[in-house]
Parts: sequence; structure tokens; C-alpha cells
Amino acid sequence: MQQLQQVDRHIRRSGDDYASSLADLLPQGPAWPRYIDSVLMRVIYGLAQYWGFVDGRAADLLERESDPRKTTELLPDWERNWGLPDPCFTTDQTIDARRRMLIWKMTLMGGQSREFFTAVSELFGITISIKEFSPFQVGVSQCGDTRGMILWNDNPGTHPEVTDYRWQLGPPEMRFYWTAHATDALLQWFRCGSGQCGVDPHLRITLPQDMDCILRRWMPAHTQLVFDFENLHNATPMTGTP
Repeated sequence: MQQLQQVDRHIRRSGDDYASSLADLLPQGPAWPRYIDSVLMRVIYGLAQYWGFVDGRAADLLERESDPRKTTELLPDWERNWGLPDPCFTTDQTIDARRRMLIWKMTLMGGQSREFFTAVSELFGITISIKEFSPFQVGVSQCGDTRGMILWNDNPGTHPEVTDYRWQLGPPEMRFYWTAHATDALLQWFRCGSGQCGVDPHLRITLPQDMDCILRRWMPAHTQLVFDFENLHNATPMTGTP
């Protein structure tokens, strides 16, 4: 015999439902008429509509506002408890964008790996690739072309190939620098009539303010972040911001 599964489901009750229940609690007799046009029943139905409204508002809180994916009225309260709006985002956002930011903040696991920063950038619609540097060390580093060398790691059977030079000549401090190569930077070209000669550059290359703020906030404290805008896809004056 198949066992029926019971589902816990919230039920909304209208003002008429409350009026019917209140009428059932009244005493019986000629002085307590139940027909709909009587003064007593009009009073009952009038009072019950308020409790139907209260029931509906409570149902809204239970069914919608308690879910951060659907909340609207309690969205400011959700944001306040999760430290939102984020100071890195100074522009006004839509309700849907604020909900997505709330969910992202609630489910954020954190990290400081390449994959973490790449995923964060993709969330904001920007594609970046990260490059780190290692200074050449005598007795440790290998001479010659190291771009195709095989590095052994802790996973047996996997041999990731390095496409960049493994070690580079430079000061020891270069190990604390990392480069974020962005292909979707904002280009602001000099425009006659709006630019000022001798003050405004021919081209200003920047990331969206929120993306730059987020990466610099979460980067390891002992490192320095450098943005690389080489080979931009939209590097033509016609695509710049006037």
C-alpha cells in the first residue's frame, strides 16, 4: 500500500472565512440571527474583514518576504543584516539586482585563489585572466625555455603544462605582484569639444568602479594588484565613451 506523503502547506484565510468561524461561536436563538442581511451578521462580516487582511499580510511574510529570493518589502532589512548595500556599489540598483547581490552575499564562501577572483569578475560581467610571477632563484629555478615544462603536483596522473615562463628575472618582491588581464575595460577617448588639451589624456582605460573596488578589497593583504589592458577587444576610438 502506497503511503501518502503529507505536505506542510500554509493556508490563507479570507475575511469571509473568519466571519463564518465567528458566526459559529455565537449563541443560538432568535436574538442571534444568522441570515446575511441582519445587523448582527453585517457587524460580524465587517469586523472579520480586518482579520482577513491581517491573515493575508502574515501570509505575505511567511510565503514571500521570508525568502530572500522573493522579498520586496523586507529587502532593506535583509540588506541591513548582511551588510548591504556594499560600499563598492555607488550606483542605484534595481530590486532584482539587489536580490541577486543579497543571495550572492549569503552564499559566498570566500577565497583568494585565481578561480575565486575569476568567478567574482564573471559575476559582474567581466572576463579576466590572472598571472602571477616567480623570481629566478639559483639552485631552484631551471634555465632555458620553461614554458612547456611539466609540473608534478599532488594529483597522480595529472601533468598541467605551463604556457608562461615559470621563472623570470627580477627583484624578489615581484612574487608579491599579480596581474589581472581584462578584455572588457571601459575606454574613454579624448573628444574635441568636451576634452581639455593638456589635461585630459588621449585614452583613459578603467574597469568599472565596483569591480576595481571588489578586487582590491579581497586581494591578499601582502600583494599588489596590477591591471593589464593589453589587446582589448574594443580598443577603437569609435567604441569609446564620449
